[in-house]
Amino acid sequence: MPADSAANRTLLTAAERGDAAAVRAALDAGARVEARAGDLRTPLLLAALGDHVEAAAVLVAAGADVNAQDAQDDSAWLATGVTGSVTMLRTLLPAGPDLTLRNRFGGVSVIPASERGHVAYVQAVLDETDIDVNHVNRLGWTALLEAVILGDGGSAHRQIVQILLAAGAIADLPDADGVTPLTHAERRGFDEIATLLRGAG
Repeated sequence: MPADSAANRTLLTAAERGDAAAVRAALDAGARVEARAGDLRTPLLLAALGDHVEAAAVLVAAGADVNAQDAQDDSAWLATGVTGSVTMLRTLLPAGPDLTLRNRFGGVSVIPASERGHVAYVQAVLDETDIDVNHVNRLGWTALLEAVILGDGGSAHRQIVQILLAAGAIADLPDADGVTPLTHAERRGFDEIATLLRGAG
């Protein structure tokens, strides 16, 4: 067994728990900042998934790779789009995230954030980075399409549609079947979103 195996396990556990002091101690004891769990998750990814900002900050300061992906193509940066944590987004930005990095669905972080209704995150990632608001994933969907197709038509998704449009989302960019966001909104009975899309067309 390598001499640092125990330290690596301690680091991974501490990052998952969000114990910043234990993360620092494990690193000081020789743990590798890029240690991997069985699913190839790094300490930084584990911290990001749990929204453990202090632990993540320690790892970023130690040089953790914000772009390292696990067995499912998740990375610490991509995880922020799932959790919607603006604080974690800002903690990871100094580490130089690759804004073009794709998850297992071929999407960038703004896409799952739009689907899940993370209003503050969508606003922040568009204001503070140059992420591609019109990126198309493997399903043929943009962030705008996901907000309409997978959203519930409520206040959060209406706000996200407004934010995306203001950031340059193409209102009539269709999905892989040629169906536009407006048509999807009309089919789902999302009248207010449909009005927004008509106004942007």
